Amino acid sequence: MPKAENKADKKHGFVKENLGMDSGALKESFVHHLEYSLGKDDYSSTLQDCYASISLTARDRLIERWIKTQQTYHKKHVKRIYYLSLEFLIGRTLGNSLINLGLYGEASKAMKELGYSLEELREKEWDAGLGNGGLGRLAACFMDSLATLEIPAVGYGIRYDYGIFFQNIRNGYQVETPDNWLRLGNIWEFPRPEYSYLVNFYGRVEGYQDAQGKTRQRWVDAEEIVAMAYDTPVPGYNNNTVNNLRLWSAKSTREFDLNYFNDGDYIKAVSAKSVSENITKVLYPNDNNFEGKELRLKQEYFFVSATIQDIVRRYKNEHKDFSEFPDQVAIQLNDTHPAISIAELMRTLVDQEGLPWEAAWDITVRTYGYTNHTVLPEALERWPVDLMARVLPRHLEIIYEINRRFLEELAVRHPGDLAMVRELSLIEEGPVKKVRMANLAVIGSHSVNGVAALHSEILKASLFKDFFHLWPEKFNNKTNGITQRRWLKLCNPGLASLIDGSIGNEWTVNLFELRKLAALSRDAGFQKKWSDIKKANKEFLADYILQRNNIVINTDSMFDIQVKRLHEYKRQLLNVLHVVTLYNRIKDNPGKDVVPRTVIFAGKAAPGYHMAKLIIKLINSIAERVNADPQVGDKLKVVFLRNYAVSNAEKIIPAADLSEQISTAGTEASGTGNMKFALNGALTIGTLDGANIEIMEEVGLENIFIFGMNAEEVTALKNSSYNPLQYYNENAELRQVLDQIRDGYFSPENTSLFKPIVDSLLYHDTYMLLADYASYVACQEKVSQAYKDKKRWLQMSILNTARMGKFSSDRTIQEYSDEIWGVKPVKIVLT
Repeated sequence: MPKAENKADKKHGFVKENLGMDSGALKESFVHHLEYSLGKDDYSSTLQDCYASISLTARDRLIERWIKTQQTYHKKHVKRIYYLSLEFLIGRTLGNSLINLGLYGEASKAMKELGYSLEELREKEWDAGLGNGGLGRLAACFMDSLATLEIPAVGYGIRYDYGIFFQNIRNGYQVETPDNWLRLGNIWEFPRPEYSYLVNFYGRVEGYQDAQGKTRQRWVDAEEIVAMAYDTPVPGYNNNTVNNLRLWSAKSTREFDLNYFNDGDYIKAVSAKSVSENITKVLYPNDNNFEGKELRLKQEYFFVSATIQDIVRRYKNEHKDFSEFPDQVAIQLNDTHPAISIAELMRTLVDQEGLPWEAAWDITVRTYGYTNHTVLPEALERWPVDLMARVLPRHLEIIYEINRRFLEELAVRHPGDLAMVRELSLIEEGPVKKVRMANLAVIGSHSVNGVAALHSEILKASLFKDFFHLWPEKFNNKTNGITQRRWLKLCNPGLASLIDGSIGNEWTVNLFELRKLAALSRDAGFQKKWSDIKKANKEFLADYILQRNNIVINTDSMFDIQVKRLHEYKRQLLNVLHVVTLYNRIKDNPGKDVVPRTVIFAGKAAPGYHMAKLIIKLINSIAERVNADPQVGDKLKVVFLRNYAVSNAEKIIPAADLSEQISTAGTEASGTGNMKFALNGALTIGTLDGANIEIMEEVGLENIFIFGMNAEEVTALKNSSYNPLQYYNENAELRQVLDQIRDGYFSPENTSLFKPIVDSLLYHDTYMLLADYASYVACQEKVSQAYKDKKRWLQMSILNTARMGKFSSDRTIQEYSDEIWGVKPVKIVLT
């Protein structure tokens, strides 16, 4: 990492504080901030103060690079990528910033010399949980890779006052409490009130004649809300690039409505202000009700309106017209949530900047790229037309005009094909007319990509089949990736150090370098070191589980882990069925030698998703029974860790022996948890779904455990009147497990508690658990047999890590940049 020089600032005539990168300079900064930024000393400071002080110390070393990065982009008139995501699941920032600055070791040394533990101080940072799961975490990984690859970029999203809820477990049930992550402030953000924009809602559209006598449209009588920017620096690894993450917070246009005061109604005045600011109060809710849908639509428009205004402002500072807009601006939509920005850019160009429709549309399509993240219906947004007409009246008009022109083009290319018209129209006809946001994203973008090879093929063959026939050149694949800086170097320092000492540290910027580990996979000495590190990680996690759950676990047992958002398609319930099967086998034959397992679950269920929440209760009820059974002892333990988040994922993943990636084939777009586990040496048991397929191709079929139907077989079985009862009747072990769950074996206080789960499986089984059960159980037996052969298991583990090169988000971002955005890297030089 190049060092920032200490020099006199000639313009202002002062000398900059010592921003050296050694432990001595870090200690000096730490003590300075403790006293002068926080007003504390050795006697009055808390650990929270010390966390803040070391964070400010690290932040200081980002700021000069941050400012220089933005100045360089401006002076060189570079094209930038603007990454729009409703979610950024950042987690904690201190550790990652120290790693990327090359300061982690020196900071640890400095804190130790001052009598503190850096690891203990890092635990004081609250997770920035501004996302529900993989979508937001991917966005955070992408921001890290963009800066590491020196690609000019800005991330745009929402600064939620409350992130993803805090999950408590009470009596086995999930209980949600607010995640007030900002209550102690956020060291890493910078308020930017100078970048505030008015965002409109409601109102009406009126026509008028402009100065040239042309009929134009304008949006009037709208309610106004202010979007204010908060900026967070995002450093690249071992370079001087620090990109910007800009998150928007809603503010009322005035502090209070004076009319209410004049009427003597103070409460109404405060209430009106609060309603305005509700838009960014909480990460978008489960849209089970109409109000939820309206708030979510308003959140989406709020952030894209402010973003488009910001992008256009920046562009107009350097350009007199919009002819070069697509040459300076690339906008990537992270799923359908920001798709309304296509209509917003059209409104800006046509209504406000006066461009002809055709020119505006050409600019828009050349500017936008769209990443689809799912094939599940609930993620393909469809907004009721009457809702959009009320909340965003001008945008609905623009969408209708986009649709009219598109359908005219379609009629020319496919005359008389009414089925295609119905499928591709932006408006879904029916009792409730709806706007199809995914269709808008496809029509309004020059690139449409899936996030794993299988997923991209499903888009072309099924979800967007007719669009693919219309515009095959738009469609491409960009398999997801993860940043190895956070998901190996930071979270698994023991393993990272072993790798550095064995093959060098170039893997931190070129993950394909890990291939060199393959030559060591059979080396007994290397295997021993690898095994010792895994054991230490397991002991660390076991201690964490003891503190959190008061469960003592056997660290010699196989750590069989499934951590992810709770959803039926992810099939935590299939894992549960296997756990009960193992339990029954132990009970039936207590003397039999078995491979001991600790099965660990973690994940949050959406507050309104009752089945997922009942599955959490079932897991905890089974854990209570199994863990207390003296006949079982250390042979089987079940753990549900509450409040899964980035920070505890960093503790869990390095300790895993087995990674459960068992979604129904054809339902998981990609998954990135599968990559994180494999990178840290866990073996995967999984279906041929999402990126599992590509992981299998990279690591080799002999180093992964694959079971179950593939996507084609799933579709074929669905189309042939799938009957789950048949599997229940024909498999005695499965029947016993389901009967136990249904009849109250794990819920004696309420014997019918879990009957809805069993009924759902027996009479619907949407995600085909019963069809895959026998294959899954048989595959798990192969896992147990493989685990007995420690040398072979260690070889497989090392080869999994060695062959993860493809799954770096650096590779993914390089592909986006080269093949979609056309954005070139820019080296930042400190002078």
